[in-house]
Amino acid sequence: MTVTKGLEGIVATTSSISSIIDDTLTYVGYNIDDLAENATFEEVIYLLWHRRLPNKVELEDLTSQIANNMEIPQAIIDHFKMYDIKTVHPMAALRTAISFLGLYDEEAEVMESDANYRKAIRIQAKIPTIVTAFSRIRKGLEPVAPRKDLNFAANFLYMLSGEEPSEIAIEAFNKALVLHADHELNASTFTARVCVATLSDVYSGVTSAIGALKGPLHGGANEAVMKMLSEIGSLENVEPYINGKLANKEKIMGFGHRVYRNGDPRAKHLKAMSKKLTTLTGQPEYYEMSVKIEELVTSKKPLPPNVDFYSASVYHSLGIDHDLFTPIFAVSRASGWLAHILEQYDNNRLIRPRAEYTGPGMQTYVPVEER
Repeated sequence: MTVTKGLEGIVATTSSISSIIDDTLTYVGYNIDDLAENATFEEVIYLLWHRRLPNKVELEDLTSQIANNMEIPQAIIDHFKMYDIKTVHPMAALRTAISFLGLYDEEAEVMESDANYRKAIRIQAKIPTIVTAFSRIRKGLEPVAPRKDLNFAANFLYMLSGEEPSEIAIEAFNKALVLHADHELNASTFTARVCVATLSDVYSGVTSAIGALKGPLHGGANEAVMKMLSEIGSLENVEPYINGKLANKEKIMGFGHRVYRNGDPRAKHLKAMSKKLTTLTGQPEYYEMSVKIEELVTSKKPLPPNVDFYSASVYHSLGIDHDLFTPIFAVSRASGWLAHILEQYDNNRLIRPRAEYTGPGMQTYVPVEER
């Protein structure tokens, strides 16, 4: 057996959902640049789940199904109100809520493909409502009900603030959702596939994925980037801060990627949106600090920024709490998780790798009195 730490470079399965080849990310053969500039998130959901873009009728049907399934059980809202708000991270709340949600789905344990697809619709529709409800409840506010006349991106921002979002805010958030929707066998997607390969249910698969996304080396990176920007505070502090980090060999979040060698193709879209939004909101220093950090880091290390780096200032400019950045990642990535879960069910084999044993050799049991 050949051991590869972190399974780096190991091809674990075949998939027709997304690909990363020569630093180019595609969803079902569509370049991410093309989709980021032109597609709605609803179109991307359909693309990932059906392996083709929808026609007008199909898109309207999917949009309607999502809108009709966005409300969440009152029990989840009541459950949130029981939390100690000061200690519960939103990702922990989301992880628990998705598992809890399965208890209210009559088809939770039904494994037919049509039932699994209906569950995918329900989960995708309810995740933004869960995240926004938790955000409001912890501030002492009541959740805002979703509106059927708003698209997915607009509904999230509306339920979060209670105010109808601007067109630029909807554009920015839709683009972020599209860019984060899927990314081949990333840690959370692989976790979801490992879970459902046992023929566990869809809710268990998504709950498992959320647990993996919660870590700072995966979904938590954008929250860590915003924490860094807040600590730096101003443009003149960037150089001493970053130089100090580099001198101490500390990890700078938002740079480098396991599968990209020449840069994350998603980053440039959020960089452009960061410049636009920070200017519009009167906070250009966050974009300027980010650019300066990028220049300093890339001049000393071959580590270009990844998708997390500029998404931090984009979400901040939209008025989103910093600890909601990773749950928002989940709101988008659920579309990819669900696509992979459905694909795993369609061609399943239990995922069971091996490990190279490095412990002591053969030993003989000794009674406890003689040890």
